[in-house]
Amino acid sequence: MSTAVANNTRNADKANPNGSRIISSRTRVFSYIFLSVTAFLWIIPLAWTLYTSLRPEADTNKYGYLSTGGSFNFDNFSQAWTQGLFAKYFVNSAIITIPAVIITLFLASMVAFAVSRYTWKFNITLLILFTAGNLLPQQILAAPLFQMYKHFPLPLSVSDSGSLLNTFYGVIIANVAFQVGFCTFVLSNYMKALPSELGEAARVDGAGVFRQYWQIIMPLTRPALAALGTLEFIWIYNDFFWALLFIQSGDRLPITTGINNLNGVFAQNYNLIAAGAIMTAVPTLVVYLVLQKQFVAGLTLGSSKG
Repeated sequence: MSTAVANNTRNADKANPNGSRIISSRTRVFSYIFLSVTAFLWIIPLAWTLYTSLRPEADTNKYGYLSTGGSFNFDNFSQAWTQGLFAKYFVNSAIITIPAVIITLFLASMVAFAVSRYTWKFNITLLILFTAGNLLPQQILAAPLFQMYKHFPLPLSVSDSGSLLNTFYGVIIANVAFQVGFCTFVLSNYMKALPSELGEAARVDGAGVFRQYWQIIMPLTRPALAALGTLEFIWIYNDFFWALLFIQSGDRLPITTGINNLNGVFAQNYNLIAAGAIMTAVPTLVVYLVLQKQFVAGLTLGSSKG
């Protein structure tokens, strides 16, 4: 019956090819319109933030936020950089984000390799355990984690608090623990799509488990690693919760707290805050632009497979 329907559809298309072209053309036009409107709506806040950051506060107060009157300069950026201590906070964010992303991808890739390339009794159970943690809101574990960090002893040469509190290590560990499950899930599905003959040929050639993982599978997962690396960098870099919870010293907080330093006591300089927000977003934009090709390839590769 399905064959007959398919034949009738083909015959109808052959009999009326113009109708199929019209439908296809309408669908394409609708897609272009929808994507253009969506992109425009996404760009409006960014464009408005950039526009506000380039205007002096006095001009904004005089002419209004939506006016074109007044001058444009980069004074807000230099003032925000100095007042918000952005140089120090950028370094703190790098110390937290870069190791956290590398450790997360490394651990997730090892677990994904084990559960996807080998069949053993607890591989599905292990995968479920790693991914189940993503179902819990972070706020639920805030109190027990704080107590664990508080009572975890460290030498004073490593931590001036004598524990994991007020250290970069504590924030890195929390981010890795909560991100490794998602990365494991994505990488395991990606590795399952790779031909099993690769592992069989490697074993015949005498390659051990780690060599198969490092020299065969890992090079093939570069698109997925680039996509995950981009996402993880953005998520961990923008994280404010764990740093605020575990770090009490202001000189160790990440860049997400730099904007908070731009808030006035009695009034808000939104032009200054807009400049700080633009500067805060620059590293994530740079990472995305550098890994854009690999990021798109990692998201789309395998999308056509059944």
